Amino acid sequence: MMQQANQQSNVAIIGAGPAGSYTARCLAMLDIKTDVYEEHHEIGSPSHCAGHISINSLKKLGLYPLQKGIVENTFNAANFYSPSGTKFAIHLKKPVTCVLNRTKFDQHLAEQAKQAGATFHTGTAVKSLRIENNYVKGVNLQDDTIVSSKITVDAEGISSRLLRQAKLEGLYRKGLVYAVETEIDQADNVDPHTVEVYMGSSAPGFYAWLIPRLDGTAKLGLATKHGNPQNYLKNLMTQHPIVKKQVKGAKIVKIDYHAIPLAGPIGQAYSNGFLAVGDVASQVKPTTGGGVIFGLTCGEIVADVVKLALDLGDVSTNVLNVYQKRCDAALSFDVSFMLRLRRFLNSLSDERWDSVLRFCNRFGIGKALSDVEEIDYQGRMMMRVATKPAMLAALGYFGLLYLFANP
Repeated sequence: MMQQANQQSNVAIIGAGPAGSYTARCLAMLDIKTDVYEEHHEIGSPSHCAGHISINSLKKLGLYPLQKGIVENTFNAANFYSPSGTKFAIHLKKPVTCVLNRTKFDQHLAEQAKQAGATFHTGTAVKSLRIENNYVKGVNLQDDTIVSSKITVDAEGISSRLLRQAKLEGLYRKGLVYAVETEIDQADNVDPHTVEVYMGSSAPGFYAWLIPRLDGTAKLGLATKHGNPQNYLKNLMTQHPIVKKQVKGAKIVKIDYHAIPLAGPIGQAYSNGFLAVGDVASQVKPTTGGGVIFGLTCGEIVADVVKLALDLGDVSTNVLNVYQKRCDAALSFDVSFMLRLRRFLNSLSDERWDSVLRFCNRFGIGKALSDVEEIDYQGRMMMRVATKPAMLAALGYFGLLYLFANP
């Protein structure tokens, strides 16, 4: 087949998820010609995330409040359960998180990028990177169109195919968990402003969640490191002493599957003429699996570094390595803490989960956390609350458990 006409752009972005669209917005606001290539015909569909997001982090990024219809609910409380039903509750002084309609949110970010001047190409799949003399020079589209760009940004989500073409290491496969995300038509016996979280063998290597909407429907899902997530979901709905009451009579009206990288950001997310941002670079919280805020944060850094490289006329690793340094400075302290916390959580048996949650109730951990507003940067959050007597006791207790579990 003959190759189609060459398209020209300063920056080609692969993927119109939150990280890709927000990066495009930031670039366009710097007057950098930006083209976004999205394989699906509709931005935001299919949705691969529950959309449970920190309000404070959205505000810091200038994205909150959002347009009507995007925010489906807000939350000021969370309940945590062991597989046997032991409960620990946290009640916050004000709403700290919200759940978003992810399709509408993704489309909102794309619309902002378009208004800033970025161009979107939907239903346009990228086949491969264009590489010349060890530099990424753009992409080849599935229809054989050639796209030439000075810098290419990979924001395609959970995939390592383009990373490897750019001679970078892909996602750490052993760090992935596999999720099933559903929407159910009703959830009884739940507070509409409380997120429900289920730990232990209900979802080995991660956790399960129920996120209610104000209309009585809910998002129910889990991720697991081992086995079939759909089987674990079925067991959760029919066997868990709490969940089976909360979802009694409910029907699943939508279901999606996706992987979540929990190993922390990849060691190098740049090469000559190339940057990676978002889930593809594993810029995801190891504790909760949330990647939206980290991806948006790194998208801002992408734009600043691209502007620097274009102004210097140098898109080599000598300049683009600034991206890695700035992302590390923004995330590494908190990610290091969360990786240790994830290792600790994964070490707990179901019986130990009962003990941990009872300890949290007995020592007033919920009250100690009642004024928390920051949930994304959890290392920094822990530093702020660590001096409270209840938290000092908790740190000592959890520290001993961690040492015994990870000698």
